[in-house]
Amino acid sequence: MTCCNAHDHSPSVESIINIKRYRRLLWIALVLNAGMFLVEVWAGSIARSLSLWADAIDFAGDAANYGVSLAVLTAAITWRARAAQLKALSMCAFGLYILGYAIYAAFNGQVPNPLAMGAVGFLALIVNVSVAVMLYIFREGDANMQSVWLCSRNDAIGNVAVMLAALGVMGTGKAYPDLIVALLMASLALHSGWQVLRSAKSELEHAALDT
Repeated sequence: MTCCNAHDHSPSVESIINIKRYRRLLWIALVLNAGMFLVEVWAGSIARSLSLWADAIDFAGDAANYGVSLAVLTAAITWRARAAQLKALSMCAFGLYILGYAIYAAFNGQVPNPLAMGAVGFLALIVNVSVAVMLYIFREGDANMQSVWLCSRNDAIGNVAVMLAALGVMGTGKAYPDLIVALLMASLALHSGWQVLRSAKSELEHAALDT
C-alpha cells in the first residue's frame, strides 16, 4: 500500500488539453462515490462491519473532494493548491477517525457478516477501479489532480482489503480481520494526506516565487 511519488510541477499538458473531459469524469466520479456512500452506510449497519463503515466514510469524503476539484478546476494554481490542502486534511481526518473507532470496536464490537462484507466490497471495487481507470491519465497533474487520483487508487486498494477481511472473518469467526483492515485503510489515508500536503506546499512556494 504505497502512494505515487509527489510531483512539484504545474499541470501536465495532457490535463490542460483535456480539461472538458476531466470535468466530465469528475462529475461521474462524484455521483458514483455519493451513491456508494449510501450503499455502504446501509450495508455496514446490517453487516456490523467497521471496514465497510470506514469505506463508506471514505466514499463520502471522496465525493466531497471531487466537488471541490470541480469548483477550482479552472482557478489559479494557488487556489488549486489550497483546495488540495483542504482535501489532504480531510483524508487525514478520516484516518484519525477510523483509528479511534477501531480502538473502541476492539473492546465493544461484534463479529460482522462476512457475506455482506464480501458482496459490497466487490461492488465497491468495480466502481473504484472504473473511476481509477478513467482518471489514470491525469494522475501526474498538480497537487489537486494528484489528490483525486490518490483517492481513487486508495479506494480500490481498500475494497480488495475489505474482501480479504470478509474471508478472514468467515475463516476465523472473529472480528479482528475486519479491525485490521480498517486500521490499514486509516493508515493509508494518513500517508496519502501527508503526501498531498507536501506537494501542495511546494506548489504554493513556487507560486509565491513567481509573483
